Amino acid sequence: MSGFHDVRLPQAFSLGATGGPGWRTDVVQLASGREFRNSPWAMSRRRWDIGGAIKSLEDLAELTSFFEARRGRLHGFRFRDASDFSSAVGDQAITPTDQLLGFGDGVSTQFQLVKRAISGGEELVRRITRPVTGTVRLALDGTEQMQGWTLDTATGVVTFSIAPEMDVQITAGFEFDMAVRFDSDQLDIAMDAFRAGRIVSAPVIELIE
Repeated sequence: MSGFHDVRLPQAFSLGATGGPGWRTDVVQLASGREFRNSPWAMSRRRWDIGGAIKSLEDLAELTSFFEARRGRLHGFRFRDASDFSSAVGDQAITPTDQLLGFGDGVSTQFQLVKRAISGGEELVRRITRPVTGTVRLALDGTEQMQGWTLDTATGVVTFSIAPEMDVQITAGFEFDMAVRFDSDQLDIAMDAFRAGRIVSAPVIELIE
């Protein structure tokens, strides 16, 4: 049975990865040259190739062991996207007001961590399901809350012990990983010379949770 192993791919392999978000767009072009575009996806899906991160035989052995323990495509794992792992913009420090989670109604106690992409009046709200333990900060109407809440690091759901009052703004700051799996059951290794090896390709793909 497939599952999720709550272990992060060593960060050295993330730093050498290539890839990012991708969409599926269906394009129908008419005889007139006009076209109609549609996407069946509500969110993007991220892909990377970490094969280029191998710098030594030690790296090769470590990644091979990680791949074997995940049994190829069978089990998911955590992956840190070196270009997108924080609620803050760029390399700015995390604050408890980075991302809007929602507003209180006096009844709801659970709120999902999210990250918003805003550009040109458009907004895409992305669920964050794998926050990093010890990095999450919460605020109610701009005041940081040091207690009175818990976090599920397997879902990204925050639970308050007392429901925030009506119209209270709930915000959060955090670091996060991506839930991914290998996108191949074969690890292609090339031994270019004596004690000099590389991995031709090691694709990973985001899991939609």
